[in-house]
Amino acid sequence: MMSVDELREFLEFKTTQYNVPEFIETDPVSIPRQFTQREDIEIAGFFAATMAWGNRPAILKALHQLMLMMDNAPSEFILLSSESDLQRLHKFVYRTFNGLDAVCFVRSLKQVCNEYGSLENAFALDSGGDVKKAMVLFRQRFFAHGDPGHAGKHLADVASGSAGKRLNMFLRWMVRKGPVDFGIWNAFSTASLYLPLDLHTGNVSRKLGLLTRKQNDWKAVDEVTANLRLLDPLDPVKYDFALFGLGIYEKF
Repeated sequence: MMSVDELREFLEFKTTQYNVPEFIETDPVSIPRQFTQREDIEIAGFFAATMAWGNRPAILKALHQLMLMMDNAPSEFILLSSESDLQRLHKFVYRTFNGLDAVCFVRSLKQVCNEYGSLENAFALDSGGDVKKAMVLFRQRFFAHGDPGHAGKHLADVASGSAGKRLNMFLRWMVRKGPVDFGIWNAFSTASLYLPLDLHTGNVSRKLGLLTRKQNDWKAVDEVTANLRLLDPLDPVKYDFALFGLGIYEKF
């Protein structure tokens, strides 16, 4: 087992290796990277993170299709689309995220953006900068106007113990600055972010002694992020690049 200093040095090296512009092309973050307007980046990023599971080429293909259905102007589509405009989304499907889910998400995004002024405010208001509290509040606000039905499964409920991998990844994109992440939100500090824990980052974290819990749930997210904060208290989630790269590319 590596010492703390050895582990930090190793993860810093791997973070530098994988947190590079070349990472973007094959990753779902490439979808919001197509846009320059903040609001488009937020909306495209939210959908990209929401559907970031499974085969990456298939994810990108589906997201390109969804952006095309939104006229490649996601923010404008969210805010100005009529009910007849939404009909085209009924044809969309990616794995278990179907057209009805897409319509539900568009309506909910429109509602929270209109009510709170921005997607960032819909997360941040009353959160006190606490990211877990922000995710709980956001889910309540997102589905505030009725039972989401099937769509509810596509937005993590961290209050019930979900690891919230895709929400944490979205927040990493929005809050962190770097060649991959956007850093366009100021309501949260990088120190407050949590690791987007999945099968790969979880397995690597266990092998490195960063995680003892066997389930990939919120308790595991809390544990591994606390240990990453010991390595870098100000930006612990930068190590997501190292853990992901070690798991996906190096089969660590």
